[in-house]
Amino acid sequence: MPDLLTHVLVGYSIGTLLAVRYERVRAPQVTLVMVGALSPDFRKIAPVIPTGPLELVTGGPISWTPLHTLGGSVLVVLLGSLLVAPDYRRQTIVLTAIGAASHHVLDVALFTATGDAYAVFFPISAYRPPSPDLYLSTDRWPAAVAGVLAIGSWAVRRYDITEALPISE
Repeated sequence: MPDLLTHVLVGYSIGTLLAVRYERVRAPQVTLVMVGALSPDFRKIAPVIPTGPLELVTGGPISWTPLHTLGGSVLVVLLGSLLVAPDYRRQTIVLTAIGAASHHVLDVALFTATGDAYAVFFPISAYRPPSPDLYLSTDRWPAAVAGVLAIGSWAVRRYDITEALPISE
């Protein structure tokens, strides 16, 4: 489970840094980025929701695996936006999509036996981009690095050190 923790911590870091930059992004919106960062892993719901009854209803096979692709992320982001008030939908879509994109970027960097990542662009393309083979999903060091980034982004927001930084607008 280090990969899930890594995705949550990276989502938190991105959301927190967005909150520093944009006044409209506050704690609930940071949570949206974190949920978006987890959304491709909703495919791991298979043990909780068996496909048998769904296959009887739909009359065809069901697989949760496509949720871990670009098409699945778009579907989850759009369906998730329906859970909020209409005034917040655009912001919800953008923030959860940023989180999902961060998840895919991290997962493309996973070490694979073939040297190619998964078909991240499915259903648009079956192309499997080359993987830089940086780490395994079971490695703990990416979670540690993400934890340091999360602490750093928390400190930036908490102590508002951005006033001392020259930021040109």
